[in-house]
Amino acid sequence: MKKLFILTTLVISAAGLQAEESHGFQASLTPDIAIYPKTAEIQGLSLNIWGENPQHGVALGFVNGSTGTSSGFTWSLFNYADSYTGVAWGLVNYSKTDFVGWQGGIFFLPCIVNVSEGTFTGFQEAIVNSAEEFNGFQLGLVNYTVKLHGVQVGLVNIALNNPWFHEFPDKLATGFPIVNWSF
Repeated sequence: MKKLFILTTLVISAAGLQAEESHGFQASLTPDIAIYPKTAEIQGLSLNIWGENPQHGVALGFVNGSTGTSSGFTWSLFNYADSYTGVAWGLVNYSKTDFVGWQGGIFFLPCIVNVSEGTFTGFQEAIVNSAEEFNGFQLGLVNYTVKLHGVQVGLVNIALNNPWFHEFPDKLATGFPIVNWSF
């Protein structure tokens, strides 16, 4: 019994020392009412009403915020991130700087809007998709980007860097229906 107690104490102490840098589980009601502070890195599972941490793992909830450079899978009504690599499924997905992966929705949670204020690389699917610089494939009713390197499929497709727009500004609109591309 004494050996088990000592071993348990050592394991908990070692986990406590490692936990200073990252944690394997987070649960939060808000970013300020959570098991760990919003500055703590989560490498594992986050269950959130509204959570906000730098994370590398799976985040499930109503509002998931990923700060810093984060990665993994996030599924909620509203996802927001500074810089993210992975999959973000929700009604609304937003990235402040860079996103690499898939923004969209699936099954009973279709995506209404995806917004990336920086460079997006991968696949966006929603009713409305928007990215400052887009590399990949956009699928939606309305697709917009300032700089496109890829394909847009939707009812309205706008890519401001398409050379046709600069060569014939009086003859062509700044978008194409059904499909648009730029490489």
